[in-house]
Amino acid sequence: MQYQSTLGKDELVDLALNKYFAQVDAKNLDAVLDCFHDNAMITVQTAFTTHVGKEGIKRMFVYFMDSYKTIIHRDFTCTVDENNGRITACFTAELEDHDGGKVLLENTNFWRIRDDKFQEVYIYMSGANPLL
Repeated sequence: MQYQSTLGKDELVDLALNKYFAQVDAKNLDAVLDCFHDNAMITVQTAFTTHVGKEGIKRMFVYFMDSYKTIIHRDFTCTVDENNGRITACFTAELEDHDGGKVLLENTNFWRIRDDKFQEVYIYMSGANPLL
């Protein structure tokens, strides 16, 4: 399905990197959830899991944020399709659990934007899925 987006190229990058990833790293759950439509979905393609609606997405992020002492997303390469309201980001995710264990992932996210928020998110991970 194609959605209409109201965001330009710089705004799409800002949504993905600053309004979303920076807030995930800061564990600011309300700001993260504000990036999603009420009926949005996240699919972790490499783990065959889908989280639907803000409540499902919220449960996923509460688990993720509680599971890790530190969450860092870095080294982004973004590709933007401004005309169709889509953005892709390849990046490194660096996680540290509460016992000092570290996880390093090379991931790619694909977003479909409706108006000015995420409608669909598809995630590919290089390792085990921490977003149960």
